[in-house]
Amino acid sequence: MSFQLPKLPYAYDALEPHIDARTMEIHHTKHHNGYTTNLNNAIKGTDLESKSILDILKNLDMSNMAVRNNGGGFYNHDLFWKIMSPDGGGEPSGELAEAINAEFGSFEAFKDVFSTAAATRFGSGWAWLCVHKGGKVKVCSTPNQDNPIMPEVGCGGFPILGLDVWEHAYYLNYQNRRPDYISSFFNLINWEEVSKTFAENK
Repeated sequence: MSFQLPKLPYAYDALEPHIDARTMEIHHTKHHNGYTTNLNNAIKGTDLESKSILDILKNLDMSNMAVRNNGGGFYNHDLFWKIMSPDGGGEPSGELAEAINAEFGSFEAFKDVFSTAAATRFGSGWAWLCVHKGGKVKVCSTPNQDNPIMPEVGCGGFPILGLDVWEHAYYLNYQNRRPDYISSFFNLINWEEVSKTFAENK
């Protein structure tokens, strides 16, 4: 089984003005496509060929950098596209909102914690909101293409929201203004999709 580059659920220009069409096109067709191709090459002829991406990441040999970097890159971007929407923004509701309020005190407090995790990640990486069994949520960040599904990485749990803070995700439009990019991201979050993943993994 080889992994396929997933199609975006919207057009490249659909997230403007928050993320420009050129950045989306390069990010998807060059970066995500590259991770997909390199992941397939890395697992070719091994027992990993028959496994799902979640199985690969959960049981990852962290010293296998080709699978670690490209498997993470494949999965992380797939999640990233899904949790954004042209009709996104606002706030979560229901059980997810209750979990966020229980952990952080308020949605605004959560935004501050998540934004800080994204802004202070040195170099390239991701900021995450993860759910643990029982419904408790945590925020963390990871370097490069690591994610909390991998053994002993980040805050553990299952990622339900992720923000790519590699420069290729924002530099054409925001240059070195990462905090502006992070702020814009909140206008795109598809809380319905995030809530669905929360419910499936709590």
